[in-house]
Amino acid sequence: MTDHSNSQQNDDNVPTSMRHLATQMKALREWVGLTQREFSKKVGFSESQIASVEQLRRPMKMDLAVQLEKQFNLPGVFTSVVDELLKEPHPSWFEPFAEAEAEAIALSTYQTQLIHGLLQTEAYTRGVCAAYRPALEDEEIERRLAARLARQQLLTRSPSPHLSFILEEVTLRRPTAGDEAQREQLHRLLEAGQERHIEIQVMPTERGNHAGLEGPFTLVETPDQGMGVYLEVQGTGQLITERRAVNRHARRYGILQSQALSPEESAEFIKQLATGER
Repeated sequence: MTDHSNSQQNDDNVPTSMRHLATQMKALREWVGLTQREFSKKVGFSESQIASVEQLRRPMKMDLAVQLEKQFNLPGVFTSVVDELLKEPHPSWFEPFAEAEAEAIALSTYQTQLIHGLLQTEAYTRGVCAAYRPALEDEEIERRLAARLARQQLLTRSPSPHLSFILEEVTLRRPTAGDEAQREQLHRLLEAGQERHIEIQVMPTERGNHAGLEGPFTLVETPDQGMGVYLEVQGTGQLITERRAVNRHARRYGILQSQALSPEESAEFIKQLATGER
């Protein structure tokens, strides 16, 4: 079988600790002069598992870290980093936005596929994570769930930030985690929308032509850094602070607000969906 050791990718979409572990394990393997097949036999794991860790396709698990330290007499070299990996709540590309979001004095977001993470229930988030392909490990689902729920502290923070959400109708209708979880999610939206600092608007599907057809985006304003726009697609994202880009998206969001249902109309729309009247 071909040695896949040269196919590792320098992927910024994974946590720093995960990249560090992959680099360290590959360096160890090459230092002892073993192919991936030989190395896998020595540590008692499959060749595909070793290749997946080196190529950043899966994180190193604690049992592999323990075995590496045992076989090569390297106490703490891998297990301590795996501990850190489990604590890292977000991939590196998301960190700049996560930091800005946590400090936000205002956040405005337009969503086209899913309910925004700040408004998700635990059951809904589990459904989203379970739908990922390739499938996520159970540990990764728990890590993402914990990170997403932790972000929701912004909803109850004092002083309260101004939060505005525009959700495409399809996000309310798609039973991402099943019908019951979706009804629970709709009721969660109704509760959140009653807060004075939170506005939720629905963009009805019948509004065929509107200002958001280029895709979702989030405007975030912080006390120190001003306003930025966050764009995310297919597992990568970028926080942009360039003034013209931010102003363009701010104008676009204002138009979207005028084209969507009002917060009051949206609440009634969501209530009808939750009760099966629509």
